[in-house]
Amino acid sequence: MENDHSIQANLILLKQKITESALRSGRTEKDVQLVAVSKTFPVPMIREAFEAGQWRFGENRIQDALQKIPLLPESLEWHFVGHLQKNKARQCPGNFQWIHSIDSTELVKTLEKRCELEKKNINALIQVNLSKETTKSGLLEWDDLCTVAEEILGCRWLKLKGLMTIADPQDSEKDTRKTFAMLAHWRERLVQKFGNQEECTELSMGMSADYLWAIEEGATLIRIGSAIFGKRG
Repeated sequence: MENDHSIQANLILLKQKITESALRSGRTEKDVQLVAVSKTFPVPMIREAFEAGQWRFGENRIQDALQKIPLLPESLEWHFVGHLQKNKARQCPGNFQWIHSIDSTELVKTLEKRCELEKKNINALIQVNLSKETTKSGLLEWDDLCTVAEEILGCRWLKLKGLMTIADPQDSEKDTRKTFAMLAHWRERLVQKFGNQEECTELSMGMSADYLWAIEEGATLIRIGSAIFGKRG
């Protein structure tokens, strides 16, 4: 996808590719939600994407997001997709409707307390580090995933919606697909263990370089930045 295209043109082309990939996996484009990762991009570019029909946006820094959110339409749906520090968690309820990067029971407890104070629900995804990269956040072990999932399921305001992972950008297509397939498998195991099939439906995986493979392996949320907005400076 060429970066000198307009944001609207990029979105049209991207949605065509999403549709084609979804059909190849026996699904439709309605089964895949596009989160436009707007981190580092300014408000006018986000507004341009919104005017082109995009309304789900992802940010990875709390302070940057809090400067943008008040300047944009209230109808936007905000996803926090970066590593979330406990001391920043208190600013999420009321600003973010989704958090993709839950990775500890301590973070769950902090978020739940703040959500209760604000009387706001948040849709939670547990981040799993299936590529086992030391530079990435996320849970490494199945037992740890179960522990965090159980903590969320005991919450009133946090809602467990599924899992998230980031594939190693150095991996081959085969290995990347294995990572995505494993996330789908872990979600199925989680549903079997806790019986929350209707709630725990989401797989957040796939970015600009690998989203087509992710969709074919079952992604329901894809996180796309540069393919929409162009390269970051």
